[in-house]
Amino acid sequence: MSEFVIAPVTTPSLAVAGTASRFPIRRVFCVGRNYSEHAREMGHDPDREPPFFFMKPADAVVPAEGNIAYPPLTQDLHHEIELVVAIGKDGVDIQPEDALSHVWGYGVGLDLTRRDLQAQAKKMGRPWEWAKAFDASAPATALLPVSKIGHPDRGSIWLDVNGESRQRGDLADQIWAVKDVIAYLSQSVGVKAGDLIYTGTPAGVGALQRGDVVTAGIEGIAELTVTLV
Repeated sequence: MSEFVIAPVTTPSLAVAGTASRFPIRRVFCVGRNYSEHAREMGHDPDREPPFFFMKPADAVVPAEGNIAYPPLTQDLHHEIELVVAIGKDGVDIQPEDALSHVWGYGVGLDLTRRDLQAQAKKMGRPWEWAKAFDASAPATALLPVSKIGHPDRGSIWLDVNGESRQRGDLADQIWAVKDVIAYLSQSVGVKAGDLIYTGTPAGVGALQRGDVVTAGIEGIAELTVTLV
């Protein structure tokens, strides 16, 4: 019988709201520029181009509560509030009309971004990982199952910093709805139970400083509060 040469890592997971159960995390996919006004503020045409994705490591997902460490190597850390989709059933080449049957539940997350490193990577034609995939770069709330909240496709999505409004939008403003995101993603890779999809952010992204208190939420799903330290 084979044995691991070092102790295997603990499976990253998120709490399931109102229970002692947890949702194991396999992979984390993130959709870029999925709200028109955010695409414009980032200098891009918001026309309905095919969605594109980047990834974060599973252990970048941490509870969206308490203190979050301001990461190293950046002077321009940005907040991005997002709907998080938790996949509960495997599939490949999923049709849009079947895609929501693969969703286990939903949560609210932050895609924290080292924007200065991202700008440098773009300028040099390099990957974004150092800007997006750092430790604790994907805080998320406890998940709510579809059996309790259905499939939210509209509702306010918002973020404040120190009580000042930064991001305001509606889930209905997404260029690519959840069903379309899942279908498109499954054409390239097998979507599997345990995957999370961060579905993009509305306009108003901006810089965070040490000591800032971030409050954010999505109507009918969850709210979060974290402090950058």
